[in-house]
Amino acid sequence: MMYLIDRRLNGRNKSAVNRERFMRRYKEHIRRAVKGMVADRSIRDMIQGGEVKVPAKDISEPGFRYGQGGDWEAVHPGNREFVRGDRIPRPSGGAGGGGSEPGTGESTDDFVFTLSREEFLNIFFEDLELPNLMRTTLAEAERKKLVRAGYVKDGTPANLSVPRTMKTALARRIALSGPIKDEIERLEGLLAASVRHGAPQGRVQALEAEILELEGRLQRLPFLDDVDLRYRHRVAQPAPTARAVMFCLMDVSASMDERKKDLAKRFFTLLYLFLTRKYERVELVFIRHTDEAEEVDEDTFFYDQRSGGTVVLSALELMRKVMSERYRLSDWNVYAAQASDGDAFGADAGKSARFLREELLPVTRYFAYVETPEEEYSRKSPLWAEYEELRADSPNFAMKRVTRPQEIYPVFRDLFSKEKVT
Repeated sequence: MMYLIDRRLNGRNKSAVNRERFMRRYKEHIRRAVKGMVADRSIRDMIQGGEVKVPAKDISEPGFRYGQGGDWEAVHPGNREFVRGDRIPRPSGGAGGGGSEPGTGESTDDFVFTLSREEFLNIFFEDLELPNLMRTTLAEAERKKLVRAGYVKDGTPANLSVPRTMKTALARRIALSGPIKDEIERLEGLLAASVRHGAPQGRVQALEAEILELEGRLQRLPFLDDVDLRYRHRVAQPAPTARAVMFCLMDVSASMDERKKDLAKRFFTLLYLFLTRKYERVELVFIRHTDEAEEVDEDTFFYDQRSGGTVVLSALELMRKVMSERYRLSDWNVYAAQASDGDAFGADAGKSARFLREELLPVTRYFAYVETPEEEYSRKSPLWAEYEELRADSPNFAMKRVTRPQEIYPVFRDLFSKEKVT
């Protein structure tokens, strides 16, 4: 008989099984706590995991305990106010007690739970995806996937198929026991006829001994034998990959102050984490623009302090140029996310909207525009007004406004949730 021994190391006073059970039961509470961390912590610190706080009242459960039962009276030692038989007056303050005076002693308001980096990212991005993502050509087929290829007689215990093994064992027992049972029934018929017709005692004893031998053979058939074991077999096959490129366009002009840039960078950081976490074949192209656009690396995109004028069209034209030179549409799913405060001057807003409609939207799977205005109810920016006309006619175009860090994650989820897939 084989035994499987789990030797995974758990931390002190920690259990991997209990931890998984806790996260499964209180997943919604943990998810709400994780979402609230977006506004309070930097993205770089946040993705490392850490402690999340869940209200203790949300995880409390009712329980049963044994009581003394019946009616009982007691006067505890040290009591100097009441004696047996006294009636305690009803409190004048009404039910609930309460009061505004500070209390004493210890209490627990929140349950603190520590998430690893993997657990944090799984919860953060579990129900998000790129809209309209389609498989492209096999494209170098570096990635392989394991597919089922029937059953084999040898393998590792982890691949043992218990249902198939039991079916095989049952078929073997039926196949081997069938002829024996038929022979027993035939001999029992002969025995009954011999007894009925008064056959010699030796003949009767011989038939009984043969029947006992066959019944013994039937009992000795093993319930499970080595020949019954069946293991799941898997083979590696090239997997069609969905290759995608995400263009990140950010306005870094003088009108984008530190607050607006911080909102835009938080959005793009979430986008970067989401893509690198959930997809293997996704490339990111970082483009920032003032009155001129340039393609930059990740560090420059997030941390450089350059500023200047505003020409949104320059970023869209650079995206079209890079896309035509490096990303063939038959092989790549093209996505784009643009962040700006919308302060376009002169004819730039109209030209940008027209260029987006004619040149980019027909060749992109999805284009998301995030605007960072001064206030939540401020007037529409010129770029927002022009882009708004595209939304009704372009199902692959979405636009949102963000004014506070608390709105980053809800807007991000709205733009990239699975319900957005068409």
